[in-house]
Amino acid sequence: MNNLYKDDSIQSISARDFTRLRSGVYCGSTEYSTQLLVEIVSNAIDEYSVGHGNIINVDYKDDGSCRVEDFGQGFPVNVVREDGETVLQASFDVINTSGKFADDGVYEGTALGLNGIGSKLTNFLSRCLDVFTFRDGKSEHIHFKDGLFESRRVDKQRDFHTGTIVEWQPDPQFFTNPQIDINRIKKLFHEWSCLCPGLVINLTHNGKELITFKSKHGLNDLVSDITKDKELIKNRLNISYQNDKNKLDLVLSYANNYSFSMTAYVNVGETDAGPHITQIKSLITREFNKFFREKKWIKDKDENLTGDDLQEGLVIAFNITTSGVSYDAQTKGRVVKLDMTPFTTVITNNIQAWLSANEKEIKIIADKALAARKAREAAKKARDNARGEKQSKKQKLLNMPTKLVDCWSKDRPSCELLISEGDSAASGLIECRDSEFNAIFPIRGKIISAFKNTPEKIFANQEVNNLIKAIGLDLDIKSGKLFYDEKKLRYGKILLCADADPDGSSIRNLLIELFWWICPELIIKGHIYTTMPPLFRITTKKNEYIYLKDEKELENYKEKHKNEKYLINRNKGLGEQDSEELAEALINKATRNIAQITVSNIKEAEALIEILLGNSVPPRREFLLKHESEANEMD
Repeated sequence: MNNLYKDDSIQSISARDFTRLRSGVYCGSTEYSTQLLVEIVSNAIDEYSVGHGNIINVDYKDDGSCRVEDFGQGFPVNVVREDGETVLQASFDVINTSGKFADDGVYEGTALGLNGIGSKLTNFLSRCLDVFTFRDGKSEHIHFKDGLFESRRVDKQRDFHTGTIVEWQPDPQFFTNPQIDINRIKKLFHEWSCLCPGLVINLTHNGKELITFKSKHGLNDLVSDITKDKELIKNRLNISYQNDKNKLDLVLSYANNYSFSMTAYVNVGETDAGPHITQIKSLITREFNKFFREKKWIKDKDENLTGDDLQEGLVIAFNITTSGVSYDAQTKGRVVKLDMTPFTTVITNNIQAWLSANEKEIKIIADKALAARKAREAAKKARDNARGEKQSKKQKLLNMPTKLVDCWSKDRPSCELLISEGDSAASGLIECRDSEFNAIFPIRGKIISAFKNTPEKIFANQEVNNLIKAIGLDLDIKSGKLFYDEKKLRYGKILLCADADPDGSSIRNLLIELFWWICPELIIKGHIYTTMPPLFRITTKKNEYIYLKDEKELENYKEKHKNEKYLINRNKGLGEQDSEELAEALINKATRNIAQITVSNIKEAEALIEILLGNSVPPRREFLLKHESEANEMD
């Protein structure tokens, strides 16, 4: 192999060719063509931010083609530069061309489209792009093909408003799916409308199915979307600050759950990391701890609450407008430079005033954070017990729950854990199981309700700890959840075995609730199954057994075998069945009836579990009344 440079080894390629060769450098993810739309709409948002045009019309098609119309200033029409290109053409095919570089320019250095790349990215990764601009009574239309200039037309403005229209069709060769991720776009448009009160974004599909995004209450609408009916406090922290170019809008509240939600924007651009996020988290942690100590809610001997403790249930949304911002990439998700000096004192003073003015509500937050600390400490103990970090592999196996009767196969994905209701059923299952692949774990009746208890109580429950040990996954002491790792999971299937009666259904539901709370991936990835033991057993005149799952199947059997003789036995509870019956109902793959718990929509599933098994009674009552007829129709 010859690894020496030659005279033709070093190459230079155009910005267009480089973008098409390494599209991910500027585009980020190329799973969808969504970023192309984000770049063009961002330019329209910049126009709105400096007071030009409060309406943006967006239309998309199934192949990813889009049309964006704004009512901004429009580009200077037919103004030719030294390189022979017009200002409009250069704005779409000359990299790092923009009117947004200067801090003292029209956009004051606070525009989202600050690199002069976005519109070029959209052009270079499209089969074709057309841009129309209208200004000063004139219009200019430029057509690009494969990112290259094709034609220009200059005309009168006629009846068109001032502004710009951009139309393009993404080139499928650069994307896994050339379509746009419409769910991401809807979320982004909603957030943009909340960040820019007064802005209207009209979204259509093939010119139809109009969705209008606009906000009455700004960031408070975003916070309300997240807290919904779980908000713990009435008086939110609202900060609205402006000093010259520096602006800050921030809303903070708390919800009665364990999650943390931060919607962080800079210059109306969505971000997920940077000094602004770190600083705001630090200020919240510092000021809350200081206030809690002043009120003696944290004892002198106790350590301060951590950021994780205080972030349970915290919901915060903010937008910082400032100049001199630097990002790690064109997608601008991670901020690498942002001077927080103009905002630190403002945030600190507002937090202090808010805490003092709302002491009763803040006490609720303090209690929640202190409970989170206890849960974190309990989770750490549970993790240490479950993992046995200092033990050998042999010692870990010996430290398994005493009631667990494990299987011995090394092919763990093929192994099954049968969680049985009571010791009697477990004894029968142990007798009839395949010891190579079937592990049996008995529980005592109804397990603790995860959604009605604190994490501290959940992790103090011995059966929960035993289950964690048996499953084999590691516990995250910060979140109180299990890390899903298929390689560490000791069983490919977890079967919930309970009687076919209301109590049995309740036991199964509580187990499903627990698994969803502690490691939802176990359900989402299809590891959890429910067994459905048959209610009836038919013994034919040939002494053959036929199992029927319910009354309906029994009636159908009677109808089909009117003239035959047979014996009907109603199956007893699992604890009353002998090993042969249990083998037929729960072990034998040819005769058992099991169903995989599946999730088609994660958010809807989470909401439904919260309604049916959470603390709030009115939503549950409303749901049951609404679906009463469905329950009555079930056999």
